[in-house]
Amino acid sequence: MINEPIHVTDAAFEKTVLKSPVPVIVDFWAPWCGPCKMVAPTLEKIAKENAGKVIVAKVNTDENPEWAMKYGVQGIPTMLFVAGGKIVHRQVGALPEPVLRTIIT
Repeated sequence: MINEPIHVTDAAFEKTVLKSPVPVIVDFWAPWCGPCKMVAPTLEKIAKENAGKVIVAKVNTDENPEWAMKYGVQGIPTMLFVAGGKIVHRQVGALPEPVLRTIIT
């Protein structure tokens, strides 16, 4: 059971995210991004609290730009909420924890 964010490469994106049997929160981020660092602890908590129900997948856009380009990610952090291989919600920018939790539930 996955209880922490997983780092996903372009090569593993389809299998890990689009074919996942559980919903996935995809966090497009980069190491130099301040707001990305602010939202990371919240995503770690969500992954731990929802182990087996939700996967948090982190995609470093500097190292893995392919899917970010396919989805038109222009600013980071951008989070895609994916269920059944389809995007059900898209969020650009860092959100406070209570707001992020509202989107998830």
